[in-house]
Amino acid sequence: MIVGVLGALALAFVVYALVDDSQKGRTLAAQCPEGWPVVDLTLKKADDIKITVYNATDKPALAESVANDFANRKFQVLKKGNSKTAVDKVALLRFGPEAVASAHVIRAYFLDEADTEYDPARKGDVVEVVIGDQFKQLATSTEVNQSLVELAAGGEPKLPPQSCPAP
Repeated sequence: MIVGVLGALALAFVVYALVDDSQKGRTLAAQCPEGWPVVDLTLKKADDIKITVYNATDKPALAESVANDFANRKFQVLKKGNSKTAVDKVALLRFGPEAVASAHVIRAYFLDEADTEYDPARKGDVVEVVIGDQFKQLATSTEVNQSLVELAAGGEPKLPPQSCPAP
């Protein structure tokens, strides 16, 4: 009889937790102003991250080299080429609502020295990586892990302005 009561209590607790959690997700979605994009802040593994790589320097074949480095680290490199505009930084990461978490991970490969450019109207989950004049090399695996720990200390990826978290 005691086991039956404990089983019923456990079942009631699980049902309550599931209903409560789904109610919170609907509440967040209901509170999101119309027209604001919904952003998934769940961090992804490298093999789930899609990127394009562009060279904004006068160094020949830099996009090809950096794209190969990312591909060797299991990123999905969709395109590589030259940028039409110069970037006087280490790198510039351009992304939209579907790629916020991916951009957060990629920042670690630049030791958090890449500038970011969020565009709420940008569609797709691809991060555009534009290599700038101050770029030297991608971080080593150890440096990436340390950088990810430092970025994690700051919390999850930051929710961009005028956007809502995914439930």
